[in-house]
Amino acid sequence: MRFNKKNYFICLLVTIILTTIRITDPFFIEIARLKSFDYYQRDQEKIEATEIAIVEIDENSLDINGQWPWPRNIIADGIVKAYESGAALVILPILYAEEDRMGQDDYLVDIMSQVPVLLGQSASVRGKGEPVPRGLAIIGEDPKDFIFDYPKAIGPVQSLGEVAAGVGMMTTTPELDGVVRRMPLLVQVEDEYYSTLALEALRLFGGKDSYQVKADQVGVESVRVYGFDPIETDANSRIWLNYKYKFPTVSFSSDDWSVVENKIVIISPTAEGLSNMVATNIGTNYSHMVHATNLQMLIDENRLERKEEFNMHELIITAGICSIIIIGALWLPYLASLIVCILSISILPWVGTLLFEQGKLYDFTWPIATIFITWSAATFIRFVQENKTKKLIKNQFEHYLAPAVVKLLQKNPNQLQLGGNTRELTILFSDLRDFTKLSEKFKSNPQELTDLINKYLTPMTGCVIDNNGTVDKFIGDALMAFWNAPVSDGDHRYHSVKCALEMFELLKELNKELKDKEIELKMGIGVNTGDVVVGNMGSNQRFDYTCLGDAVNLAARLESQTKSYNVGLLVGNETRQALKDRFSFCELDMIAVKGKTEGVRIHTIVSKNNSLPNHEVFLDDYRSKKWDSALKHAKFCKKAIPELSGYYDMMIERINYLQEHEPGENWDTVFRATSK
Repeated sequence: MRFNKKNYFICLLVTIILTTIRITDPFFIEIARLKSFDYYQRDQEKIEATEIAIVEIDENSLDINGQWPWPRNIIADGIVKAYESGAALVILPILYAEEDRMGQDDYLVDIMSQVPVLLGQSASVRGKGEPVPRGLAIIGEDPKDFIFDYPKAIGPVQSLGEVAAGVGMMTTTPELDGVVRRMPLLVQVEDEYYSTLALEALRLFGGKDSYQVKADQVGVESVRVYGFDPIETDANSRIWLNYKYKFPTVSFSSDDWSVVENKIVIISPTAEGLSNMVATNIGTNYSHMVHATNLQMLIDENRLERKEEFNMHELIITAGICSIIIIGALWLPYLASLIVCILSISILPWVGTLLFEQGKLYDFTWPIATIFITWSAATFIRFVQENKTKKLIKNQFEHYLAPAVVKLLQKNPNQLQLGGNTRELTILFSDLRDFTKLSEKFKSNPQELTDLINKYLTPMTGCVIDNNGTVDKFIGDALMAFWNAPVSDGDHRYHSVKCALEMFELLKELNKELKDKEIELKMGIGVNTGDVVVGNMGSNQRFDYTCLGDAVNLAARLESQTKSYNVGLLVGNETRQALKDRFSFCELDMIAVKGKTEGVRIHTIVSKNNSLPNHEVFLDDYRSKKWDSALKHAKFCKKAIPELSGYYDMMIERINYLQEHEPGENWDTVFRATSK
């Protein structure tokens, strides 16, 4: 299909609209993007966590120690056991907002005053206990408008909060679809800043009482803990979670806690109905596993990042691919463009996975959707355009091209250069002899004349079409046709001459039908080959597919000269030379048609005859001004080649004239016609 700039820009507009929708980022695009991030994690290989171990308060632990909540001395004994087993830090993601009903708080306070323990607290609506805020050193703008803000918080009882090495928020922040994919490092309650469990644990290792937060006008840039590199976050101080870790676990009831050696230990309930379950991108999980994942990622400094510039990268890459997809969909074969589209779509998740392995989160859902919609739009536009073109071709050519040729043009419109282009054609003109006299016979009944002309032109038109020709126009009883356009024909000279000969045979058959009406039709045909301009020509309101050029004019003049030479067919020299001996050609003369100064050789076709060499001698004598010898051979050939008898009568008359009016020494043997 020929490339159409208008269609390209329409498809480009589709891409621009989709890009605009992406920039506005409605919820359905955001959810799709988040789901694409889930895809990366589901099939990744799990790795063993080296810094964190989990002590589970499971069903067996409840069977041994009784129902939950336990007296806090049991938890205190667990803390002691963890440190005796070599733990580096104990974290209790459990809310102790009320005093122990068994009165064991003092024992727990005593143990916590001896070893570092990190307690949990949570944001809430009503609040309870004594939440413990954490001071911030702010670099740049105050991030309060960007950090998640809650009305109240639930903290541990005062006695526990005062002896705890740290207290961290256990609050999770689900996405639009309720899945926890990111965790904030900071939240705020009543203008106070609180660190989350993971950040608080990191602070304990750094040995400082506060954090540094760097922010600008668009939100938080990073959070820094003493002793660690700055942690880059999103504008809301969140980091992306990668659930790739397998944490070593042990039951609280087990005698062997050796797995906790040199590790941060999280002691948390996992028994049925006790643990707070949250939705993650790899399925439902314990809330303490979210905090463990968050902390392990902070320790490893192997984090996922989704920088703001990634959005621009996706837009630019998608726009580039769509530009290629549009060109392919509008220009390549349908199957090839589909393959390009499928390859483009298929490679994006693969590239996204490679980038994910490097810690970069790129969305492939919107690019895939945009590429597919753009391809579909371009393919649809092309399909509509091609159907429109096919109908146009059918309407324009079905009456003067063979159905097979019309189908070929519909299949490959590139062969049709609308608007006019230069190419070599063979042109045929045919006309009835003495049509004026014939018309007079039907003066009283012109309808019969119309029927007669239709009866004559119908088989002639069919003959042109059957020989791969194009019927250009009808001018009264005259017919104009040409070959090698709009469909290329490598043997257009042969097909045109063959068509001319068949037209004479069809005329004989028609005359047999008209014999009862005492009507005999005679026809003259001119055929010529040359470079012409062919295409749609006319006005904006109406145009025809036709050709213009000197070769066309010469073909028309040759048809007119058939009357002067008393033959049915005249063929131009360009046509004859290429056909060589494929027909029995007979050169008749050198003629300069009216309006021309240069002469051209003209030929006709006769039945094979042994006397044709005598004809050649006749022409040589004529052109050598050997008038007597030329007359002698002309009279002989008239009898030997009876189908050219009228031609020889004309030539004998011309020679007699030239004998009386000597042409002179500079005679170029060209006969100059004085009439069309």
